[in-house]
Amino acid sequence: MKRIASSPLMFAFIAFLIGLNLRPILASIGPLFPILQREAGLSATEFSLLTTLPVAMMGLVALSGPWLLARTGAVLGITAGLSILLFACLFRGFSTSLTGLMSTALAGGASIGMIQALMPALIKKEYTQSASTFMSLFSTGIMAGAALAAATAEPLFTRLDLKPTLAIAGLLALFALIFWLLWARHRQAGKAVSAEVTLSSSRTWLLLVFFGIGTGAYTLVLAWLPPLYIQAGWSARSSGYMLAWLTLTEVAAGFAISALITRFPDRRVPLLIVLLMLLAGLMCLVFFPGTTPVVSTLLLGSGIGALFPLSLIVTFDHARTPAEAGKLLSRVQGGGYLIAALMPLIAGIVRDSGASLTNAWLIMSAGVILLMAIALRFKPILDR
Repeated sequence: MKRIASSPLMFAFIAFLIGLNLRPILASIGPLFPILQREAGLSATEFSLLTTLPVAMMGLVALSGPWLLARTGAVLGITAGLSILLFACLFRGFSTSLTGLMSTALAGGASIGMIQALMPALIKKEYTQSASTFMSLFSTGIMAGAALAAATAEPLFTRLDLKPTLAIAGLLALFALIFWLLWARHRQAGKAVSAEVTLSSSRTWLLLVFFGIGTGAYTLVLAWLPPLYIQAGWSARSSGYMLAWLTLTEVAAGFAISALITRFPDRRVPLLIVLLMLLAGLMCLVFFPGTTPVVSTLLLGSGIGALFPLSLIVTFDHARTPAEAGKLLSRVQGGGYLIAALMPLIAGIVRDSGASLTNAWLIMSAGVILLMAIALRFKPILDR
């Protein structure tokens, strides 16, 4: 039993399972937009805060990743993060007031930020040689959780009502916590090692901006793609299914990156390909809003799904040690999520002002073009 619990295969499953829990608290919101407007009285800007607040908290907590790693260690910190996430999800079963929704959004974002800040350092320490593969599985699990939440949100609401629908993600968090504790009990608590980031500040800022803008595309689509389809005449259930198909496409793209990334020591090639796909998908939303679901889903899903793990892997490439990986990723994710949090909020303000969401897609398209210019600077480490 001990050999199974501590095997790389078991850790790969647990990393994927934990990843599954890191987006349902966000992804279940979009398909329920009209329901939340009706039952919780949310404006478009307030609705956008249900995505913006947790993403901002993910960034703020990620910045404290090295402090958490030094004080608690990765294993205990991830345990605490899963526990907080569990209670945040379950609390939504008792209150869907504006205050309740916002407070659980903050708590959920903080817990997700803890896990996302500590997991990379743990992976780098435990499985150095296959770290990029484990990171891809972890990030793919994140996207799979979003797909699951988006697909089930409206059907669960029809059967269970709003509060149980929002709280049911707690069951998945409980499942992950149990498996995590089974794995952790067979690990010896290691002393956290601090490290300075030897990377230049300009390179760190490039990685931060790259991750932030790329993740901004994800958060924007996650929050506002379902309302776009609802505005185009789709039902809430159909819009949720479309978001689920998009995120399943992201999962497939994430698995493809996991399988193929070792063939591309020069990360610029896959980066430019997926950025072109993302840009093409955004152009579909600009020029054919709500009328090209299959094409836009394939392009957006493939682009976003591959870009997220690639952004983490490129950052990972710059770290020499597990401790440096944790510190660098905390900076990149911390600042990056703060940037990403702005995109859903901007879209909500645009929506409340009466303007079309096309403006938000255009802003994001300009960001993708900037990412292409940045990606060209990511030469392989050995070539520098």
